[in-house]
Amino acid sequence: MKKILFAASECVPFMKTGGLADVVGALPKEFDKKEWDVRVVMPNYRGIPEKFRNNFEYVTHFYMSVGPYIQNKHVGIMKYVYDGITYYFIDNLDYFGGWEPYADTRTDVEKFTFFCKAVLAILPVVDFRPDLIHCHDWQTGLIPVYLKTEFAANPFFWGMKTMMTIHNLRFQGIWDMKTMKGLSGLPDYLFTTDKLEFNKDANMLKGGIVYADFVTTVSHTYADEIQTDYYGEGLNGLLHARNQSLFGIVNGVDYKIYDPSSDPALFENYGPETYKAGKAANKEALQKQLGLEVDKDKYMIGLISRLTDQKGLDLVRYAMDRIVDENTQVVVIGTGDPSYEEMFRSYAKRDPDRISANILYSDDLAHKLYAAADAFLMPSLFEPCGLTQIIALHYGTVPIVRETGGLKDTVIPLNEFDDTGDGFSFSNYNGEELINTVDYSKYIYFHQKELWDHMVQRGMEKDLSWSASRVRYEELYNTLIGR
Repeated sequence: MKKILFAASECVPFMKTGGLADVVGALPKEFDKKEWDVRVVMPNYRGIPEKFRNNFEYVTHFYMSVGPYIQNKHVGIMKYVYDGITYYFIDNLDYFGGWEPYADTRTDVEKFTFFCKAVLAILPVVDFRPDLIHCHDWQTGLIPVYLKTEFAANPFFWGMKTMMTIHNLRFQGIWDMKTMKGLSGLPDYLFTTDKLEFNKDANMLKGGIVYADFVTTVSHTYADEIQTDYYGEGLNGLLHARNQSLFGIVNGVDYKIYDPSSDPALFENYGPETYKAGKAANKEALQKQLGLEVDKDKYMIGLISRLTDQKGLDLVRYAMDRIVDENTQVVVIGTGDPSYEEMFRSYAKRDPDRISANILYSDDLAHKLYAAADAFLMPSLFEPCGLTQIIALHYGTVPIVRETGGLKDTVIPLNEFDDTGDGFSFSNYNGEELINTVDYSKYIYFHQKELWDHMVQRGMEKDLSWSASRVRYEELYNTLIGR
């Protein structure tokens, strides 16, 4: 039996702020349980829903020091089996007593330094010796570092491998060197330019990239992009140096959760054979619910996103007045930067028949929009993978994306001449290109209905589930653990 431990700061269904939680929740369930024993470890946040927390089993607790600044801290271990997967929760009220997983950077750097060491410290206690620890994002970046240094003398950890997955390179866990030494207890020789040092500070993700056996990220294109100045966030040189052990694997989507033929959130379910009537019914019902003009022939564009610069919303600001016309509606769901929240609110106030701004995150409303919209807009500045466009395709909603990261890997632009493709894309980060691409999509929607229908069907039948990605992870795991 091959043993894998996923370590992450969040995981569906216990705690979610973004796509990381979806990956850590979905991927372990995909492995054949006869061959793989895949378990997950995460913090025991107070914000985990009571229906789960009340069923956690107490395993044991002990006390652990990390560095001079983190002395004699309580490490509780809770255990829970859910959907056939064993989860461990590391309990410490000082660090994980909040309702949300993240706070300010200084607080987060301390609590996740503690978490990294605790992940390794609990393993002999719970009697689980993984062949490989799969670390996710900067919050777990010090696990490979501790494994190769402080824990290296302990025979229990000999031969244990690590893989570091970068979900978003922009977030790295950076703090000043003196504090990081005091928190981590790691020796001075690790804080050099070829290891943890980064612009005179210390960088947790960099430690993970240097010390992990393999590094992965969440799409092929993003793996190439992060080796360049433009996308590399200051780590492009290191990533380029490691490119023989750097791999891109596109995230999948759990089609049990996102399936228009059985999704309980939809006004009407539909499949590839019945999508025309199904999508029209969902569109009219959503128009009615949101107070838009009810007309199934309107071209509805959906946008579900964190409202941040990364998502290309300055291009949307530039283009909005020319995107919305008497035949076009735009529905937005998301929260984030107050200036973008206000921007969408003001658009909706000015044009309530055509624009609906839902400044909140509602899973139920999101599912309804996937089914109701004709097109989905994702003009991202950068996008490591993106799940929205993958879900949209499965719901027969045509993505309009910028060619970056996972968007480029998952959306094939329409070629009218040989009738191929399942979306629309543009390459330069430019408002005029966005407008031209949206206009082209409208032309196909209104005037080339047969081409549009073929795109929808190809998108709905495309397999972007976890099963394909799992095979690639299995190959890498097998390469590392050598059996």
